[in-house]
Amino acid sequence: MDTMLESAGSRAPVEHGPEVIEVRDPDDGSLVETVPAASIADVDAALARAEAGARISRSLPVHRRIAVLSAVAAIVDERREAFADTIAREGIKTIREARAEAARAAETLRISAEEARRVTGETIPFDQRAGSEGKVGYWIRQPLGIIVAITPFNDPLNLVAHKVGPAIAAGNAVIVKPHSATPLSAMRLAAAFEEAGLPPGILQVVTGRGARIGDRLVSDPRVAMVSFTGGPQVGDHIVRLAGRKKLALELGANSPAIVLDDADLEPAAAAIVSGAFWAAGQNCLHVQRIIVQRGVAERLRQLLVEPTARLVTGRKLDVATDVGPVISDEAADRIMATMNEAVALGGRILVGGTRRGRSISPTLVDRLPRSSRLARDEVFGPLAGIVEVDTIDEAIDVANEVDQALHACVFTRDIGAAMRVVREVEAGAVLVNESTDYRIDAMPFGGVKGSGLGREGVPFAVREMTTTKVVVLNV
Repeated sequence: MDTMLESAGSRAPVEHGPEVIEVRDPDDGSLVETVPAASIADVDAALARAEAGARISRSLPVHRRIAVLSAVAAIVDERREAFADTIAREGIKTIREARAEAARAAETLRISAEEARRVTGETIPFDQRAGSEGKVGYWIRQPLGIIVAITPFNDPLNLVAHKVGPAIAAGNAVIVKPHSATPLSAMRLAAAFEEAGLPPGILQVVTGRGARIGDRLVSDPRVAMVSFTGGPQVGDHIVRLAGRKKLALELGANSPAIVLDDADLEPAAAAIVSGAFWAAGQNCLHVQRIIVQRGVAERLRQLLVEPTARLVTGRKLDVATDVGPVISDEAADRIMATMNEAVALGGRILVGGTRRGRSISPTLVDRLPRSSRLARDEVFGPLAGIVEVDTIDEAIDVANEVDQALHACVFTRDIGAAMRVVREVEAGAVLVNESTDYRIDAMPFGGVKGSGLGREGVPFAVREMTTTKVVVLNV
């Protein structure tokens, strides 16, 4: 696609200026593609198209929504390798991780097609109130209108699908603003929607720099909802600007993995290593704090160090590579500074701790200082820290110390202990004997405290992207 603003169902480009954004491979900085950089005028034109698209989408029969979403899912499946190549080349995922993301995106779209038929309501028994015996009625769900979806770099296809699929299933129009480092996967997905026959104006992709166009997108009164995945500072900025519109904000995490002294340590260690270092730790569900009871801490260290040391860092398109680069030099600098601060405060590197360009070796920091940034903030990189505790009470207290609370997990054979962690740890999800980074695309997904507002996961996003209307008939 050679246009910056592409409305699925139409090849007509929106006029834009000559400025471009270079999409570069984080591996080596090589140029992958250039895309136009949107101006404020481009955004205004996209919003005007979305107004018309929202009217079309609202009237689109459910069977058409199902057919389009199902067709796009099939296209993504059929061209999975091409989608995976785009994900890997523009972003931070290895080719194996990218193939998994493409497969999940197809599943997300299939679930969206299924949910389109479930945008239903219920009858209301008005005669529960005296004097209302002659009234009958019901409530229904209707689309909100225009959704602005702002997506991050770490899942450039599936997180777009998680916003676009439910929006279309619910009968909305959607403008996607992908991360400026990784816009190509979103554009490829929009082209698939066009091929599948989605009418014009319902889906548009705006490629541009958030600092330049983001405020206009989120503050425009024509926009009914903003769905944002990204950092808390930008999330807070969106809250201040958005005004009276719906918000769905996923703002990251510092996820704890609690290992109690009765845990089956070998599968626990395998799950923790996978959860800590998938996508080079650039994952909002990344295991960042490993909170372990003292009696099994030394054995767990041994079980964590060896598989971490075996992980292969290298070129993303090499199928032997386990861990790719971080997104930018600035990100690498920040991650290394976070690691060095933890060491300066008393932490000890068990494995890793080295950097080559944007490639950072998977790193475990023992004796993690609880005052360090690694213990308190989201690192978004291949670092995890170990904190020893004596009791389950202390483990729960440590888990709850941070402001961001998306997922947590606990490893134990004691169902009573597991259920206590489920009750008392503050998080949007608590997983038992599974890593924090486990997720299926139909489950509710979101956090508490500083991790954001609302829930994704296709059925739950569809509800967020609709509003209820009551109908009362006095018969």
